[in-house]
Amino acid sequence: MEKDHLPTFPTIDKCLSIGREKHTVVADMDGTLLRGRSSFPYFALVAFEVCGILRLLFLLLASPLAGVLYYFVSESAGIRVLVFATFVGMKVADIESVARAVLPKFYSADLHSETWRVFSSCGKRCVLTANPRIMVEAFLKEFLGADLVLGTEISTYRGRATGFVLNPGIVVGNNKADALKKAFGADAPDIGLGDRKTDYPFMKLCKESYVVPAKPEVEPVSHDKLPKPIVFHDGRLVSKSTPLMALLTILWIPVGFVLACLRIAAGSLLPMPVVYYAFWALGVRVYIKGTPPPPAKKSTGQTGVLFICSHRTLLDPIFLSAALGRPIPAVTYSLSRLSEIISPIKTVRLTRDRVADANMIKKLLEQGDLVICPEGTTCREPFLLRFSALFAELTDELVPVAMANRMSMFHGTTARGWKGMDPFYFFMNPSPAYEVTFLNKLPSELTCGAGKSSHEVANYIQRMIAASLSYECTTFTRKDKYRALAGNDGSVAEKTANAKKIMGC
Repeated sequence: MEKDHLPTFPTIDKCLSIGREKHTVVADMDGTLLRGRSSFPYFALVAFEVCGILRLLFLLLASPLAGVLYYFVSESAGIRVLVFATFVGMKVADIESVARAVLPKFYSADLHSETWRVFSSCGKRCVLTANPRIMVEAFLKEFLGADLVLGTEISTYRGRATGFVLNPGIVVGNNKADALKKAFGADAPDIGLGDRKTDYPFMKLCKESYVVPAKPEVEPVSHDKLPKPIVFHDGRLVSKSTPLMALLTILWIPVGFVLACLRIAAGSLLPMPVVYYAFWALGVRVYIKGTPPPPAKKSTGQTGVLFICSHRTLLDPIFLSAALGRPIPAVTYSLSRLSEIISPIKTVRLTRDRVADANMIKKLLEQGDLVICPEGTTCREPFLLRFSALFAELTDELVPVAMANRMSMFHGTTARGWKGMDPFYFFMNPSPAYEVTFLNKLPSELTCGAGKSSHEVANYIQRMIAASLSYECTTFTRKDKYRALAGNDGSVAEKTANAKKIMGC
């Protein structure tokens, strides 16, 4: 009998998106704004990024109970289990950090194109979701322009999550309607968007309501049409963790760590001419394009070549050396002590004192070839950060090198975690790959020696590498990255001195 009284709403494709500039829209999240109807992958990301593999295992073990409660008892009961298994004992600051630095990449990749068409056309945007507000608010406000986010509030004690939720509980069903009434009062929103029966109570309160059907499936909003491009993101996991993917990740990590140690040992202990072949034998693919220059001849007084690399991971100079078959020293803005110990090539830290760094690089070039990554930090997406112009003032022997890599399970970089694990995570991928493309040596008429400014040279090389990789040039810097991902400028205070120590790549 209840089925007969359920309201029927038109589907989202019937909703006009023209002339909505003064309208208010209220939308559900999972299954509505996002194509996926399950929030498990996002809880799994928080669990792994904050607490690691054991918390992910705990969440995975709790997920069957959550599923049974969700489908056979109530949505609220199932979500409470996920919230408890994910958040209990976590620092609130860590949850907020993951919500800001990790989740937006995954949320934006699953944005429902039809819902976004309507949502983006409205002047005032509100999201009403059963997800914990702390997980979704940063993405919704910063990347989708939401004015108001109404979600489940988690309970905290002394800066840590208890695993429970505050009254009135999970924002689902009638709780959604109550939250809407409290936020808007008698002023009903113009449009309500939902995807399931538990959304109907709040949808009935809107002047117009539309349902987002599960089928037919639609394509997500393409990257070039996203309201704000994802230039920076953090986290170790490459893909969303469905229950099956979470299980495979848990089972692979012990095997992958042993394999990573073996690969790192091969790169560190074997002669560099052999490393290329050893990597291939151990499942690490190294692809070489272009023609590298021959080594500098000291007998003729020839100075070394300065290789200018785009920066994908701290392993860029090592794979460059493997491609050349000889170790090329690298100047770095900083490196963890562990990475320095296991590095098969000489690494020299820059001091960020312009005069001191210039003198040091000149001396190194007198000894032979050298590699530098002028972006100063890594970027995962198809963008190049601004190139520091210092290198262009020091030599006219410049060879641009376009670096690209492929990882299927784990990212080999981090802004928030311990950077000493970066090479291990990269080599823990089942079959990671690097592509090293040697571009033409910079013509003498385009160097500082021919009267070009260092900034002109740096920008030209940035454009050369970007064109080779089909990347986009930006003016973002290291500070922009760390402000976006870690809430700082990339510097931490030295424990033993007043000077600042720059965080690693």
